[in-house]
Amino acid sequence: MPQPVLPEPAFPDLDSMLSRKFGREVANYFSGSPLNRVSFLRTDHTFLSAALKHPTTSFLLFNNLNPLARNPSNLSYISYADVTPLIGEDPYSKSEEQIISEYNSTITIPQLIFLGIDERNERGLTYNVYTGSPFFALDVTPKGTMTSQADTLIQAMESRGLRFIEGRIQASLPAPDAAIYAQSRALLDWNARNPFCAQCGQPTLSINGGTKRTCPPKDMASLEGAIGGDVGALPTKRPDCATRKGVSNLCFPRTDPTVIMAVVSADGKRVLIGRQKRWPPYWYSALAGFVEPAESVEEAVRREVWEESGVKLGRVVIHSTQPWPYPANLMIGAVGQCIPGGEEIVLKHDPELEDARWAELDEVREALRVGTSNLGESAQEGYREGNLRLPGRTAIANQLLAAVVNGFVGESPKI
Repeated sequence: MPQPVLPEPAFPDLDSMLSRKFGREVANYFSGSPLNRVSFLRTDHTFLSAALKHPTTSFLLFNNLNPLARNPSNLSYISYADVTPLIGEDPYSKSEEQIISEYNSTITIPQLIFLGIDERNERGLTYNVYTGSPFFALDVTPKGTMTSQADTLIQAMESRGLRFIEGRIQASLPAPDAAIYAQSRALLDWNARNPFCAQCGQPTLSINGGTKRTCPPKDMASLEGAIGGDVGALPTKRPDCATRKGVSNLCFPRTDPTVIMAVVSADGKRVLIGRQKRWPPYWYSALAGFVEPAESVEEAVRREVWEESGVKLGRVVIHSTQPWPYPANLMIGAVGQCIPGGEEIVLKHDPELEDARWAELDEVREALRVGTSNLGESAQEGYREGNLRLPGRTAIANQLLAAVVNGFVGESPKI
């Protein structure tokens, strides 16, 4: 399958002191969203109501985190009229405070996420000084009291020839759609993983346009077996919960920082690559791992490289970053260089890698030319079986390795 064009960085042609010193900014796949998130409007239900119903508004549906699409390269957005049977006329007709006070954990509320506005459309919604087409994501996974309505909506979409694209990674979408998909999936996944309060164990409620969750002080359902329990005539006061006190009164979406690094030998002529046991033959990539608490990015790069390969690094430079919505990672791409005498590969520390080896720059350069693809897909024309395989350009590993072979490490490094 052809690999999509990567997003353009912000202001790619703008000359500045930073661009002259460090080179052109790098934008990775899943970044470069066309939407202005206007996050400060998420609590404004007057705005959200208007955005919901505007004729230029688009809704992206997900079923079990799979997006609605015509094919793997084309998402399908639907209208307000299509989703009304599931979400109702206006879920934002009441204030956030009133919604919290009337919370009923026996009722399944369809998860709706306000994503932002596309300001390229001058015919979009105008609110105060902001104009653009609103975008929402909606989880239509059949569950609880919304099962019947969700099933009906899914069947209606399938009758149009649309389907929910399955697969762990969607890497064939055009860059703008990929960024919208990534934002949608990450927030829907986070909401689905946090139905209960981590402090008191009671059900939580999604607020702020789907970007926060709160533990309501009252519940219209009885506390025993609250989800699916009996509905009481009066709200039941819940036990005290620490999340309702001080500044920690809400649960926010999480982003897990992960380092991924192209490691260069001390003489700058080779690159360290590794492979996991489950990968196809000849397939290698850059090393990666999670940043731990109270650890800088540079420290995490050095630690992960030593733990996985035994190689010891000196200088570490951040190259670029990539949102990775599986489920909520921020890939922090870096380039690190070995210290003299620190290039011996030792795999006995962390058994994560099946193999690690040093590759000459020419070998990596050739693999980038004809040996890349998404995991499990065929390489380009001209690839010889048995040669090195590398991730496609939708992966930040590809960008890091390309930067190294194109002279990132040198007298005048350029990203």
